[in-house]
Amino acid sequence: MTAFEIRQAFLDFFKSKGHVIVPSAPIVIKNDPTLMFTNAGMNQFKSIFLGEEAAKYPRVADTQRCLRVSGKHNDLEEVGIDTYHHTMFEMLGNWSFGDYFKKEAIAWSWELLTEVYGIDKERLYVTVFGGDEKEGLPIDTEAFDYWKQYVPEDRILFGNKKDNFWEMGESGPCGPCSEIHYDNREEGERLKVKGASLVNADDPQVIEIWNNVFMQFNRLKDDSLQPLPAKHVDTGMGFERLVRVLQGKSSNYDTDVFQPLIQFIADKSGKSYNPNSNIAPGDSLSANLAFGENFGESVAMRVMADHVRAISFAIADGQLPSNNKAGYVIRRILRRAVRYAYQYLDFKEPFLNQLVPLLAQQFRNVFDDLWNQRDFIQKVILEEEASFLRTLQRGLTKFDRYISSRGQEIYMEGQPKIISGDFAFELSDSDGFPLDLTELMGREEDWTVDVEGFNKALEAQKSRSRAATAIDTGDWVILKDDDTVEFTGYDELESVARIIKYRKVTAKGKEQYQIVLDKTPFYAESGGQVGDKGELVFPDGEVIEVTDTKKENGLIVHFTDKLPTTPDDALTALVDGDLRTSTENNHSATHLLHAAMKQVLGTHVNQKGSLVNADYLRFDFSHFAKVSDEELAKIEAIVNEKVRENIFLKEERNVPYQQAIESGVTALFGEKYGDFVRVITFDDQFSKELCGGTHIKATGQIGFFKIIAESAVAAGVRRIEAITGIAAENYINEQSKLVHQLKELLKNPKDISKSVEGLLDENNRLKKEIEKSILEKSSGLKNDLAQKAETINGINFIAQKVTLPNADAIKNLAYQLKDIVPNLFLVLAAEISEKPSLTVMIAENVVKEKGLNAGNIVRELAKEIKGGGGGQPFFATAGGSDLEGLDRALEKAKSFL
Repeated sequence: MTAFEIRQAFLDFFKSKGHVIVPSAPIVIKNDPTLMFTNAGMNQFKSIFLGEEAAKYPRVADTQRCLRVSGKHNDLEEVGIDTYHHTMFEMLGNWSFGDYFKKEAIAWSWELLTEVYGIDKERLYVTVFGGDEKEGLPIDTEAFDYWKQYVPEDRILFGNKKDNFWEMGESGPCGPCSEIHYDNREEGERLKVKGASLVNADDPQVIEIWNNVFMQFNRLKDDSLQPLPAKHVDTGMGFERLVRVLQGKSSNYDTDVFQPLIQFIADKSGKSYNPNSNIAPGDSLSANLAFGENFGESVAMRVMADHVRAISFAIADGQLPSNNKAGYVIRRILRRAVRYAYQYLDFKEPFLNQLVPLLAQQFRNVFDDLWNQRDFIQKVILEEEASFLRTLQRGLTKFDRYISSRGQEIYMEGQPKIISGDFAFELSDSDGFPLDLTELMGREEDWTVDVEGFNKALEAQKSRSRAATAIDTGDWVILKDDDTVEFTGYDELESVARIIKYRKVTAKGKEQYQIVLDKTPFYAESGGQVGDKGELVFPDGEVIEVTDTKKENGLIVHFTDKLPTTPDDALTALVDGDLRTSTENNHSATHLLHAAMKQVLGTHVNQKGSLVNADYLRFDFSHFAKVSDEELAKIEAIVNEKVRENIFLKEERNVPYQQAIESGVTALFGEKYGDFVRVITFDDQFSKELCGGTHIKATGQIGFFKIIAESAVAAGVRRIEAITGIAAENYINEQSKLVHQLKELLKNPKDISKSVEGLLDENNRLKKEIEKSILEKSSGLKNDLAQKAETINGINFIAQKVTLPNADAIKNLAYQLKDIVPNLFLVLAAEISEKPSLTVMIAENVVKEKGLNAGNIVRELAKEIKGGGGGQPFFATAGGSDLEGLDRALEKAKSFL
């Protein structure tokens, strides 16, 4: 029988017994504080067992996807090493809610196994609960008596509380159970040693295949047991183990449940799978690498085939890899698989994700959620793989060096093989290795980890982190106690993420929110490149606009005008692709510009600052002279030549800094670089820079490059502003349009420049004539106004309206009056371009002797014209909007005397 047929036979059998076949519950639990994952088939019926919900059907059956890697049922360390432990597994189950009990459950389990599946009865053993004096629980004689009808008493074994009293967790429904075990050994081995002695003894060939749990109690938080309102039956049969038995295999991994995945891995890796490569529990992997062909490789294949199932189903059910709680469990499963693939199968690039389509095909018409979301799941796994691979090699090398060096010291000093807590924390903090990964790697080498020392180092770091951000401690709303942020924006514009924390900020009277995600494609403002804008899209359809992205203490902070209504939900972080593309055009063009300037102006040219956004680029550089028009033209031509060459981007990540420098890369002075850097190259012989920004895939994407301004910024620093792509095209079109309009205005002359020069000359001549006329008029007004001076307390006061075309003419008139009128306090009002204007002039001796100040006076007078102004103590001006207030201002001026 195939796996599919075996599963269907189980469901058909119980359907014939009056059971309703129900779908599997999600593998991720969201409404039960005691569990993160479904670890047994009964989880979805917990409220029924507790009497909190009425059962829709008295009898049900299903195949439930389960996950056991945390809490009480932590089987992760054995997965892949032995032949029967798994992270994700299917649990075939049948349930009775206050209907049938032990009699029917035992009878039907025996009927299905021996009559439908045809399993040899002589190879089956059963266990029943032997009681527990401490908790006052008696032997389950009822189950024993029912089993005697089918099984000889020498194959009915009494088990202790550990093996035969089933509990789903620290609290919840529980009860005595009766297990069915199968002896899969060769006949000769069975004759030598009775199977009864190997039941529940961790023998890889004498395995439990079915457990009948008789739910009678509820375990409370105080560890006491409370009788359930009604008695129920909860049975669970490990599907993978059942398939192994029925297909006559010695390992779950040799069945058609896992072999398609394993053979795919073997084919792609070019390595062979050895089905006999398993070891006894407790033995170290490293100690067995010398035994059995392709041992390490085979373990790695089993690890990958198993783990991709757990990861894929968790993601399909809404649990993304993250750094805490359920998300962390999925992430560490994934990283364990990637580490095995990297270390034993030489997969240096993401590969685990390639198993998803094959896995989804296997589960079509069983768990269709996997098939329907296969593309999404594959993408999430790909992102996680790529992220971890970037740090894996560095961490593995560091680990190997540590084991090698410490091993020699330990051998000489006779010390135990213990990995220090500080080193384990360094791997976690710097290289992304979770503690359990270091423990697993150590276990393979017969080393243990100082977990207490690790926890101390972790707490010390948390304390330092809290102290460093003490100012904002009270402001952040923490959703996840982890500040690790993964940036995915080099490879994609869309990432699935969760919010770590958020806070409200107020600036210039405007309220905003800052949101930190655990994973983001949003580039945070850095290195001159502005932060991305875009959207955070939530499963319920809510869209939060991201107005800016910045860095704060190493965190990528997203600015929004509001918070989501469900901040705990997974979200899709979506960068505005158009803005990012335009920004990347300008950023890559900046690199080309820098290289071109070195060619034209000299190698002394170095970047001194930059701004790169979607609209234009601004590049500040060291140079001691204005860049001539001819030089700008050459620079522009070189850049556009490289654009037309369509040079493909060469991006190198995690390059050792010294190696990058020795390769001739351009580095910025004053910039702090780490041990590993990112190198951006457009033609090894042209542009090669250290850069953390985002870039185009090929220079042809820039389209066109146009310099629009050159100016001085500071001593020895010049600035070039330029545009690219559509902006450059629009600019050229506008310039062409202006030239065309100009030609029409000039009656289409043959030489536009000569015609414009003629107009300018004529304009200058006319301006001079106008200025001469204004001066003559001002001179005439000067004498008239001087005659109108009124002497008040020894000060000659003039307050008059004048008609002059501009502020310069009024200023000139004021200074002329000052020259001919002693002890002057002058206020002139005028209408210039339909706006009110006030001018105040006070003689220097009056300012000193009388304490008058033109700046203060004009500000007071400006209130009458609904405006403002200022200036020096002896001369000041003001403008406004109310022409009618000019007369009031002139009247008010006298009050200052």
